[in-house]
Amino acid sequence: MQPLVIVADRIAQEGLDLLGQSCRVLSLVGSSLERAADGLQEAEGLIVRSETRVDAALIERAPRLRVIGRAGAGVDTIDVQAATARGIVVVNAPGGNAVAAAEHTLALMFSLARHVPLADRLMKDGQWKRSQLVGTELTGKTLGLVGLGRVGTEVARRALGLEMRVLVYDPYVPDDHIRTLGGEPSALDALLERANYISLHVPLTDATRALIDADRLARMQPGACLVNCARGELVDQPALLAALDAGQLAAAAIDVYPEEPVSPDNPLPRHPRVIATPHLGASTVEAQASVAVQVVHEVLAVLAGQPPQFAVNAPSIRAEEMPILRPFMDLAVLLGKLATQLVDGAIRSAEIEYRGAIAEENTSAVTATAVQGLLEPISEVSVNLVNARLLARQRGLEVVERRSTTPEHYTSLVRVTVRASDGDVSVAGAVSDGRPAIVQIGEYELHLPAAPGYLLMTRHDDRPGIIGTVGQLLGEADVNISSMQVGRSGPRGHALMLLSVDDPIPPDVVARLRASLNFAAVKVLKL
Repeated sequence: MQPLVIVADRIAQEGLDLLGQSCRVLSLVGSSLERAADGLQEAEGLIVRSETRVDAALIERAPRLRVIGRAGAGVDTIDVQAATARGIVVVNAPGGNAVAAAEHTLALMFSLARHVPLADRLMKDGQWKRSQLVGTELTGKTLGLVGLGRVGTEVARRALGLEMRVLVYDPYVPDDHIRTLGGEPSALDALLERANYISLHVPLTDATRALIDADRLARMQPGACLVNCARGELVDQPALLAALDAGQLAAAAIDVYPEEPVSPDNPLPRHPRVIATPHLGASTVEAQASVAVQVVHEVLAVLAGQPPQFAVNAPSIRAEEMPILRPFMDLAVLLGKLATQLVDGAIRSAEIEYRGAIAEENTSAVTATAVQGLLEPISEVSVNLVNARLLARQRGLEVVERRSTTPEHYTSLVRVTVRASDGDVSVAGAVSDGRPAIVQIGEYELHLPAAPGYLLMTRHDDRPGIIGTVGQLLGEADVNISSMQVGRSGPRGHALMLLSVDDPIPPDVVARLRASLNFAAVKVLKL
């Protein structure tokens, strides 16, 4: 049966059509999620916009939920922490409305510069007040951009085309990138003091809440204008009103508010020095279609077991990276499972090592799958890419990632080493022609195709008759062998044998193997 996806808020028909090709769709537009008890019980996906709040209580009512999609960029209406604890992927569509938001930002700047809303209002009242509506030009003015993400970048490009000087404050963007774009890196306070227009383009976090407060408003030069098309909570609202009342700030253009819809008694939209719009930044036909299709693609990827490109709480993989990383992810999860089952004591730490060409790639998702593999055999909670690192921290499991571009026997190699109370174990694997293989366990070298299933592992002295006896005992138990690998320290020295089998090996057969051949160790491993 196709998975059920609830669409709680209105999205463009292009997205709904795409979603309907692979999923059952339950539209709750115009109604409440709180009343959708049956749908929540069955839903594997949920798509929302800013109108619907997805809190921990709602997440708990959806036991089969695997992915929450936000048709837009901001996820402040979603309890990402609660979703992560449940292993639910939260995805968004960060680039789909960037052009629309940037164009709306410029529209508000032009409106501030040329008094467009006031001129229109006076004309509709029959008043010709041309002499009172003399404006200014944007050309030659200084724009201060706070944040250079997707929207900020699009605003910068358009402002530079208008021959504005663009100052940029973004501590997470290298100065060289800002200069390459054509902007000038700046500290925040210096930007506020120098810019004629200040435009906000940062996400809402604990660090950015009330980023523009009374002190920072006071730093702005007389005649400066503030534009906010990002998040209402970025600005201290009472401080902004006070600055406008005092004439400290010439004007502001506001598209977003701490509470939406805005209360009729909120004084900010009605202030004579404010141009207010009702959260229109992403409201274009093109942007709505783009974000709908983008978020549906993300939801479908998760439901198909593929890593999304725009995960908020899990490693993201770009489409062009997937062919390279997918085999290594398959390899890493099996290496993790194997390593955990090879130790008997409690795991204290783990090291994920990348050697060769793979060390130059974005391996965050590969590491997450390795941790997933480490935890799956010992966790009562379902483990996936989303919650693997969180569950590791909760267990006190330290995970270290190391990389070296110097190859080690293979062009690319991944090694997982666990340190446990009873000793250390190291397993390594490689990818050849797109197929992962286990190539090393401890000091033993081998080449075993890495695939889900069961392994019989033995440690013994290398002597004639071992393989034949094992094959006979398994044959008598109707256990089919699909492949075999033997690694040894030398002729008639210590040896390690791995047999891939199609079915679980009954405990009594394992006991007979141990008794008949006096193995140093016998283990049945599930990958």
